[in-house]
Amino acid sequence: MQFTDLPAITGGKLLALHRDQPVITLITDSRKAVVDEGSVFFAISGTRHDGHAFIRPLYEAGITQFVVESEFDRKNFPSANVLKVNSTVNALQQIAGHHRQQFSLPVIGITGSNGKTIVKEWLYQLLAPDYNIVKNPGSYNSQIGVPLSVWQIQAHHQLGIFEAGISKPGEMENLQPVIRPDYGIFTNIGSAHDEHFLNRQQKIDEKLRLFTTVKKIIYSTGYADLHLSVKSNRLPAFSWGTSADADLPVRKEKNDQYAIYWKEQWHRLSFPFSDEAGIENAMHGVALMLLLGYDPRQIQQRLTSLRSVSMRLEVKEGINGCLVIDDTYNNDLAGLQISLDFLAHQQQRKKRTVILSDILQSGLDEERLVQTVAGKIKASGVQRFVGIGDVLNRHKRFFNLPADFFLTTDDFINHFTADRFSDEVILVKGSRPFQFERITALLQQRVHGTVLEIDLGAVVHNLNYFKSKLKPQTKLMVMVKALAYGSGSVQVANLLQYHRVHYLGVAYADEGAELRKNNITIPIMVMNPSTESFDSLLTNTLEPSVYSMGLLKELIRFLNGRPMSVHVKLDTGMHRLGIDEENLTELLELLTSHRNLRVASVFSHLSGADEEQFDSFTAQQADRFLAMTARLEQIPGVEPIRHLVNTSGILRFPHYHFDMVRLGIGLYGVDTVKESNTLKQAVTLKTTISQIRNINAGESVGYSRKGISDKARTIATIAIGYADGYSRAFGNGKGVVLVNGKRAPVVGNVCMDMTMIDVTGLDAHEGDSVVIFGAGLPVTEVAERIGTIPYEILTNTSDRVRRVFVAEGI
Repeated sequence: MQFTDLPAITGGKLLALHRDQPVITLITDSRKAVVDEGSVFFAISGTRHDGHAFIRPLYEAGITQFVVESEFDRKNFPSANVLKVNSTVNALQQIAGHHRQQFSLPVIGITGSNGKTIVKEWLYQLLAPDYNIVKNPGSYNSQIGVPLSVWQIQAHHQLGIFEAGISKPGEMENLQPVIRPDYGIFTNIGSAHDEHFLNRQQKIDEKLRLFTTVKKIIYSTGYADLHLSVKSNRLPAFSWGTSADADLPVRKEKNDQYAIYWKEQWHRLSFPFSDEAGIENAMHGVALMLLLGYDPRQIQQRLTSLRSVSMRLEVKEGINGCLVIDDTYNNDLAGLQISLDFLAHQQQRKKRTVILSDILQSGLDEERLVQTVAGKIKASGVQRFVGIGDVLNRHKRFFNLPADFFLTTDDFINHFTADRFSDEVILVKGSRPFQFERITALLQQRVHGTVLEIDLGAVVHNLNYFKSKLKPQTKLMVMVKALAYGSGSVQVANLLQYHRVHYLGVAYADEGAELRKNNITIPIMVMNPSTESFDSLLTNTLEPSVYSMGLLKELIRFLNGRPMSVHVKLDTGMHRLGIDEENLTELLELLTSHRNLRVASVFSHLSGADEEQFDSFTAQQADRFLAMTARLEQIPGVEPIRHLVNTSGILRFPHYHFDMVRLGIGLYGVDTVKESNTLKQAVTLKTTISQIRNINAGESVGYSRKGISDKARTIATIAIGYADGYSRAFGNGKGVVLVNGKRAPVVGNVCMDMTMIDVTGLDAHEGDSVVIFGAGLPVTEVAERIGTIPYEILTNTSDRVRRVFVAEGI
């Protein structure tokens, strides 16, 4: 496809054509741009970011082909090819749809409320021995993700598996011609995105639009509304389930076995798991394989080898100051690009290393495969490469960077020395047979088993939710003080920098200096500076809050005319820190006479933004703030950013957003005002069961014999105590934890390193994971149990608890 083909495909207009070039790489994110002759950037206009703003830096970087929605001054881009369309997203879809039409391979389309990605990945596992398969990388199932996924189809592919998700009516109509599936799988129907549809039936009908041209739709008759819709629309169904009218009858038998009725006889199937969601997802695969002509015995053999799907990357603290990106369970070309993109925006360390295994079942010949891998590695700015496997060894000549090669994982481990890895970001990505989890175990910092898991995908979801509450011109400061509410400042700050927040806020200069040391470059406000920190403020380009006249005078003396940006903190009624109204005249005089001080912002704190009973006082504070700010703005040339509201205020007081808002604990999914059900809990504290024992009535548990039992019980000891931040207040039944999804109360006193829980009647085993707070046990409830607030629970999590950051290629 050439650039000059695009007007006919999209209905767009050529604004500029310097030289016709091929269309090879489709780019929608300027931060992940691949500079190549065949690269085309789609300038997508969003609610808060406009892709057109990034055309100039991309052009200067070497990209010369653009699809735009607005007029374009070709004089400033003499070497550019430019296509103007009504919608760049629609154009992207049309181009991918045209590409899809060039291939006759069978395609499986997947939609539903949940399980789409798992079904897709399991189908890949079941069918990969027989087909060269192309599929969505990760969960690229959106209006943008689907066309980017379909664009991967090449002549050597024999089967396509693509998932599609929608969040509102009309979206599936755009995706159907992009995927054009031959077989469809409707995984299930649930509550996800209900708020954007009139009712559940409309959502079902919208999703079914993906399957207008399929040979068969696979689904479970257990979803009655879905079953009725398929039948009433006379769609070609291949249903499975326990109902009498299922096309593929299924019955549950003893020992978690199932049987299917196929070709006039029953066939037993066993699955390598027993949970209902897993069985449902796997049954979709069974039904498809039957339609594709597989024998039930073949299907059983494939089911036996099914393995759990790792849905996300994990970022872990490594040895010698390293960061380890653990992506050890999946390795294909599309997934490699996602992982390399994720590696590229880890700015905490300057050196980047990739440890990669052979890519299996790619469908490409060896030489072309390794050339492609080497090209991706080079384009991603990797400084060192470690290749493991026969194929990479045979074609090592394509890697023009410092590199080591090993035939097997054992070979690498036998030659491993810790001093070869220091102060770098290491991506570990391998196909499952290579068992790269053994490599991450070597590289990972040794700490005890309690883990604070931060879901970066949930953080981004919450960030975007709060952004949606703001006007386009309103700036966003995100607070990352107190280790980002216990979650880890550097990783969170790096993510926020990547997503272009305007400011970060920290409590003390040391926190800001640590961020600067880890290559965080966006503006940072220091809330509580002291005279001792002035040198650090200046050295690290940190911007202090000026909250008293005494502090301001000390800062002026220290600077001695050197420039610095400052943030003026006003006291409007909280009476914690801030300059009073009676000091405003003196403040104005000092700022006027010392123009080396740039007033970046003026702000205050609301005392009761989260409680309706204080709304009248909040209004008084806002009025005082506006009056005091107006006086500051009388200084010639001073036009400070005004900000007043925190997380609660963002949700409850949109009329007080002013020029900027400060987002805090809401970023982690804590709903401070109980008005939003769309936030995702981003932080999970987990530990493990160290030992299980049985006790009799009258026996006690723990120090001071507080836990005297009234009957025989089963007691588990878990590896967390008050030294990890789990308060002694949770002792003696005040606290509960989750063991395999079931609640277990704390027994006796919480110890320094251990806590005992009652697991009587629960399915619990030594080594099982235990959730202290997280999904099913929100941190707000945990805090309420001991009469405190979520802030305290999160920030009390001690430094010895390992932070693990999980992400799905964000």
